[in-house]
Amino acid sequence: MKVKKIIAVFILLVLVIISGVAAVFLLHHKKGNKSQMEELSSKLTPYDELLYDGNFYRTCYEVFVYSFADGNADGIGDICGLTDNLNYIRSAERDDKEGLGCTELWLMPIFPSPTYHKYDVTDYMNVDKEYGTMNDFTTLLDKCHGRGIKVILDLPLNHTSVEHPWFMEAVDYLRNLKSGEKPDSKACKYIDYYNFSHEPADGYEKLTDNWYYEARFWSGMPDLNLDNEDVRNEIEVILRFWIEKGVDGFRLDAVTSYYSEDKNRNIEFTKWINDKAKEINNKTYIVGEAWADQKIYSEYYKSGADSFFDFRFSGPDGVIASTVKGVKRPSYYGEALQEEEELYSEMSDGKAINAPFYTNHDMARSAGYYLEEDMVKQAGALNLLVTGNAFIYYGEELGMRGSGKDENKRTAFPWVGEDGGEKGITNCKGPKDASKQELTYGSLEDQKKDKYSIYNYYKNAIRIRNAFPAISKGRTTVIEDKTTDSVLTFKRALADTPDLGDVLIVINFSSEDQTVEMAGLEEYGNLSAVLTVSEKRVKFNKKELKIPARGIAFLTR
Repeated sequence: MKVKKIIAVFILLVLVIISGVAAVFLLHHKKGNKSQMEELSSKLTPYDELLYDGNFYRTCYEVFVYSFADGNADGIGDICGLTDNLNYIRSAERDDKEGLGCTELWLMPIFPSPTYHKYDVTDYMNVDKEYGTMNDFTTLLDKCHGRGIKVILDLPLNHTSVEHPWFMEAVDYLRNLKSGEKPDSKACKYIDYYNFSHEPADGYEKLTDNWYYEARFWSGMPDLNLDNEDVRNEIEVILRFWIEKGVDGFRLDAVTSYYSEDKNRNIEFTKWINDKAKEINNKTYIVGEAWADQKIYSEYYKSGADSFFDFRFSGPDGVIASTVKGVKRPSYYGEALQEEEELYSEMSDGKAINAPFYTNHDMARSAGYYLEEDMVKQAGALNLLVTGNAFIYYGEELGMRGSGKDENKRTAFPWVGEDGGEKGITNCKGPKDASKQELTYGSLEDQKKDKYSIYNYYKNAIRIRNAFPAISKGRTTVIEDKTTDSVLTFKRALADTPDLGDVLIVINFSSEDQTVEMAGLEEYGNLSAVLTVSEKRVKFNKKELKIPARGIAFLTR
């Protein structure tokens, strides 16, 4: 009997100890020590040249102001709301540990417009009243520059709104012509600002029984006549207005549509814009959207513009998604990096800056490409490991979802969950025609509490990118004998100083732990940073590197 009691007491004691250890482990996982990612990245120092000089090898955050942050409680995002939340994008501290660490901000159109998206402009030299005032904008600009954040504006020049005064005056003039009277541009110069015709044609919309106008996107966006000298003069005035305000650059919308599919004329006009902008300020950054195959959009670098978006890596079937989903081997990503860097080194006398991005306001959000959160995280890192000026669409760092109609891809940024959060913090309403999108991975408030969330993963990935100039400006060399069906190993080094600040990057694309023997790579003896999707740690003992599932290791000399 005594023996049974002793055994029972012993078992109870063991259970108490086990439960105590489990409780401590769970507490540690949720609220305890830093993750290995944060342990290492917190020791990194942002590369000063990247933050405070004129170069554009940066990390850019794309914001749809309408859906981001509401500063006056009307449900619509605005510039004051964005300014109030700049610490989220990058804090005022030089060694930014509070914010994401982004060093550039791309604002989708902020000009007056009758639509929620504002790509059909009525006044190119003002701010839409829904978003605030010009004073609000200059305050935002000043605070961004104080944080080392460059600001670029989205500039749709292919078309205006039908409510733009230029178009309205032209239409009024044409409607009042007497029967048989020919239009005279001396009487109304604006009739030559657009392309009007007596005959119906592909891409033209009906104005009256006698007149049609070119509008290839939709009837509310009449195409400008970009050959007209007065139109070009107007554009030059617009460029000067914003550059003199302090804007650092422009994103050129739909450059392949300037002259429909006439590539040579599109390139010529893009060159004209780039030249005019740089005449005003030679540090003005120009990035163009040439939505086409790489063979085509790479030719647009003949314009001299700094960057064009790299569609090869983006989307559900691009290089990133194909390797993360296992459709392609890890070497496919590495080889694509090498090919890209070789291509861009030949463009514009080596001055071309690639513009990698993973998704944007016209594409389905990337969290919907995958069934596993671990894949969502790793895919985000792969975008940030492409050289050039990397772009992140707002909310990707939270795993926001949205596909189908455009409104679904531009929904409100979830500062808090549906039940609300901290006092004074509310979400925007977002586009009224958007379908409700599930917050699969939680709001920002939720994710800040979880050190292994998508948000904290992105934050560490950006900090790593900011710390190593070779990541954004270097050249890739794949280490073939250390690359397998599960692992990619490559060096990234600056071309002019290959042994200074170079980094060895090892990526585990599989869902299982992988070991890489370090023979031949002994000079990379420091584990400087990691990206991990769970509490499992990267282990390194000089001779071998053990990387958990979907993990990434950064080693230096």
